[in-house]
Amino acid sequence: MKLKRSGAAVSLLAAGALLVSACGSDNNTNSAGGASTVDAKICAGKQKLAASGSSAQKNAMERFIANYEASCSGYTLDYNPTGSGQGVSDFLAGLTDFAGSDSPLNADKGEIEKAKARCGSDAWNLPTVFGPIAVAYNLPGVEGVAFDGPTLAKIFKGEITKWNDPAIAALNSGKNLPDKPIVVVFRSDESGTTDNFQKYLAAASDGAYTGKGKAFGGGVGEGADKSDGVKSAVSSTEGAISYMEWSFAKDLNVAKIVTSAGPDAVELSKESAAKAVDSVKIKGEGNDLVLDTSSFYKPTTAGAYPIMLATYEIVCSKYADANVAKAVKAFLTAAAAGDPGDGYVALPEAFKAKLEAAIAAIS
Repeated sequence: MKLKRSGAAVSLLAAGALLVSACGSDNNTNSAGGASTVDAKICAGKQKLAASGSSAQKNAMERFIANYEASCSGYTLDYNPTGSGQGVSDFLAGLTDFAGSDSPLNADKGEIEKAKARCGSDAWNLPTVFGPIAVAYNLPGVEGVAFDGPTLAKIFKGEITKWNDPAIAALNSGKNLPDKPIVVVFRSDESGTTDNFQKYLAAASDGAYTGKGKAFGGGVGEGADKSDGVKSAVSSTEGAISYMEWSFAKDLNVAKIVTSAGPDAVELSKESAAKAVDSVKIKGEGNDLVLDTSSFYKPTTAGAYPIMLATYEIVCSKYADANVAKAVKAFLTAAAAGDPGDGYVALPEAFKAKLEAAIAAIS
């Protein structure tokens, strides 16, 4: 498997998924933790693809690459989890064959037109990974702290600064909240995780939170680079709170979230995340599968976890090099068939069929 890394050291067990190194080995299925091979007839084209972007999907990508290599001996993908912003930039510059991004191409930034110029065709946003964003914190001896949207918005704006603030205490009757400062940790690099989290804060607080985009706009806290850096900062800082993909938060305290669907705080689980995914709608046209994620943030279904992201693979609908197109189709076919692993949500069957049809249409 070829998975490049930059910046902070990467924990290979962050999502409980083993990094498999035997490229092209028929044994990758078991060591990849449940990957399922696909028909080798899909294997064609460029033997070594390059992609970069979302660190949120890094752990799922490890499994997808293992599945691809198990299905297509001699083929591989170098994936560099640089963050969504850099991944899109690399793709637009023609440095990679596709990009991973937790946000679709942004028309206001001219990304759609730039992608069309780079591809010589329309680019498509294809969601392959769904995952919840965990609100993780470091407060020894205090588990299962609950927050609602307005309270989290005030924390990440710096308006609530102590763990025993009355607003937090009101949501956590009976818990011994300490008189300790809250240390906000945020992603210092441009990140689709930040974009999605800020969309949640804005929606759940009815616009009281105004930060938006891939750069953190709360105006408070300490920055850390990429998902691994955020996890490390929270782990080592008592009183810290941050947002990160669930696959990175497995050994941290994870908050429960009170939603618009009822008074009971929702615990983050595969079941509560799956309820959210089941309700998501597609707003893109044709094979451009851009999602309307607003349904995540203010759910109407009780027990649906509200802070979700979808990671897109941004591809050319028609590549100038037919060999690249064939290999991208093969890799994404293997990815769609694979198990993304712990910390992610399996694709609903109805959505999976739409994704497979879009992959098949790449030329």
